[in-house]
Amino acid sequence: MTTRSSLTLPALLLTLTVASGLTACSSSSKLPTPPGSSGSALGADSYQQVIDDAPVAAASDVPAGSLMAKIKARGTLNVGGTDAAALFALKDPVSGKVTGFDAGLADMLAKYIIGKPSTNRVQIDVTTREVLLQNGTVDSVIATYTITPARAQKVGFAGPYYSSGDAILVKSSDTAITKASDLNGKSVCTETSSTAANDIKQFAPSAKVVLFQTNAECQQAVEQGRTDAYVLDQALLLGDAARDKNVKVVGQPFTDEPYGIGVPLSSPEMKTFVNNWLKLIESDGEWAKLWKATIGTELSGDAPTPPVVGSAAGS
Repeated sequence: MTTRSSLTLPALLLTLTVASGLTACSSSSKLPTPPGSSGSALGADSYQQVIDDAPVAAASDVPAGSLMAKIKARGTLNVGGTDAAALFALKDPVSGKVTGFDAGLADMLAKYIIGKPSTNRVQIDVTTREVLLQNGTVDSVIATYTITPARAQKVGFAGPYYSSGDAILVKSSDTAITKASDLNGKSVCTETSSTAANDIKQFAPSAKVVLFQTNAECQQAVEQGRTDAYVLDQALLLGDAARDKNVKVVGQPFTDEPYGIGVPLSSPEMKTFVNNWLKLIESDGEWAKLWKATIGTELSGDAPTPPVVGSAAGS
């Protein structure tokens, strides 16, 4: 999970009020609808339409010997991700289909390379992302993966393609925690190896940090009262709160987290290729349509302007 002049999710959600749940102002002064309300859901058909309308690269854009050519010959994009992040990549227990903003990007990237949205999804967590890219198990990682200079020493980062920021998840009944400084003296969980662990120490030095492997474990710890709060990217916490009314997101985001698409450091041509693809889907409106069909089902109003590709340190 961690500069840009364009509109980011923290900018889209300028103010959060605890008394009324979650309200905010977008750049157009429209009030985004809180998680769990009707929002501006476009439905499964619209989501699939975005994938169906996604572009395909010209043959000249996939040079022989490149990682993209190997993916095209294989007929499948091996992509690291998750299936438990609401709004970004969540598996339907009935159909088995994984949908969301990150899942949609993975399908669109596969289609751009191969001509069809054929992906082999490999489950990853914060401790395995770099290893799986380095050993060639996956061709890319699309999983709310924050770009940092330290991580960029191990993997290549295309993007950023989205920006979020650390926020706080607490029990719905909690009124004591509304901002980062309120975490001092509290038990606060986050995911192992996430950048949020250091952020908690910076903004709440006397907080007791408890580490869990997954988002679900952290959410359950808060719900069960084993920790007072959970700190992670607001985008992910909004998904948790949308699914579970026993928890809520409070306070304004207090960090800036630019998400990148991880690619092998040994394949710089892949980074260039993905960056060019991101610029294309942003300029032709496909990025905004995907946002509306996923994250936009919980946050009403216009899609935010994506961060400038290459604008994050490490990208």
